[in-house]
Amino acid sequence: MGDAAAALLMGGSAVLGALIGSFLNVVIHRVPAGLSVVHPPSACPGCGGRIRPYDNIPVLSWLILRGRCRDCGTRISARYPLIEAGTALAFAGVAAWMLSPLSPVGSVVDAAGSWGATAAVLMAIAYLWLAASSIALTAIDLETHRLPNAIVLPGYAVAALGLGVPAVLAGDVERLGIAAAGSGILFGAYALMWLAWPGGMGMGDVKLAGVLGAFLGLSSWAALAVGAFGAFVLGGLISILLLVTKRVSRKGGIPFGPWMIAGSWVGLVLGASIGASYLSLFGIELV
Repeated sequence: MGDAAAALLMGGSAVLGALIGSFLNVVIHRVPAGLSVVHPPSACPGCGGRIRPYDNIPVLSWLILRGRCRDCGTRISARYPLIEAGTALAFAGVAAWMLSPLSPVGSVVDAAGSWGATAAVLMAIAYLWLAASSIALTAIDLETHRLPNAIVLPGYAVAALGLGVPAVLAGDVERLGIAAAGSGILFGAYALMWLAWPGGMGMGDVKLAGVLGAFLGLSSWAALAVGAFGAFVLGGLISILLLVTKRVSRKGGIPFGPWMIAGSWVGLVLGASIGASYLSLFGIELV
């Protein structure tokens, strides 16, 4: 793919991400409360007035309104444009990563032959879903210390269709097996930690681990290992920093979901290179 086409794809992904980010704001607010994400339409929490379509343009509307409701002047949280802008950047980043040799997409698409376009679309949907759900789950877990089933559990279907089907089309049984193993290994490991330390690990973390393991496993064993350990490295470092700065107490509890997600993205993007660098210390080279 040429540079112009790649730039166009990334730009289109960013626009799509901004639109999805607007919807994620609704998801983040309503799903933990058990509310519908489609009804009623978005409204100002201060005056109850419905948000007009032209006041619902991602990022831009918030800037034009200076972060306030058009009708009553109630302040609108800066979280809304940040989620929208963050999702736009995330989608553009996913598009760039998918086009790079760091991702498994190219090899799967090439091996799929005449089914390559179908495989590419399915994998794009899967990875963009992962990016969107990562943002929503991170925001929700930080605020409520919960990882809702309504967001986590569909990830198994997304992984099966968006990753499993392309692997089957490519005839890549080994890659499919590693994805399945990755899901089972992380689910089992987190389940054991939940049983051993129920106060420090939630069942939502266990369910999420199975989803993340599938995505990591489809990339490689190195991605799986780096993603799994990365969660504990990042979580441990941030927890120590928060405790030292007294931003949280030892009894306050620090959600682990965001670090699972962050570690997984490190594994997806940098797992192969980190794994190769580590093995090189022992004189071992990845073939």
